Amino acid sequence: MSTSIAVLLYLHTAISLVAIVAGLVVTAHLLSARVSRFWTDLFLVTAIATSVTGYFFPFSGVTPAQIVGAVALAILAVVLLARHHFRLAGAWRWIYASGVVASLYFLLFVLVVQLFRHIPVLQPFDGQAPFQVAQLLVLLAIVGAGIGAVRRFRPALRVLAA
Repeated sequence: MSTSIAVLLYLHTAISLVAIVAGLVVTAHLLSARVSRFWTDLFLVTAIATSVTGYFFPFSGVTPAQIVGAVALAILAVVLLARHHFRLAGAWRWIYASGVVASLYFLLFVLVVQLFRHIPVLQPFDGQAPFQVAQLLVLLAIVGAGIGAVRRFRPALRVLAA
């Protein structure tokens, strides 16, 4: 692996991990009807950066990772539209909440894939039942968080400065 690809890999991974942590915080805030501009901005910037930097890797042809990145970017575009243009009014509130949680899901989905591909103790289970169970648990947790976020998130209730 070339030095530039190694640097890109580490940068992409670091951005992804920051996006996941920020996404978990933002989702927790949605579930408690709060908004933190800092955490939300950090999540949105790093989630977008993660998807964009994924396209800088040398691939031949379209890969599943690129498809996931494209879907994630489309969802994030709608989230930004809901937040900045429609100001979370009406249905845009639940579109925003569900989009944020869906964006976090894609990050977690890829995290599980990468863990099973690159952690030696997990590698034998890549694509096997333990991998599928891990992905199912992530999906169930995200669906639960998404339903809760849509039901509880009311941006006018409380805005946090940080």
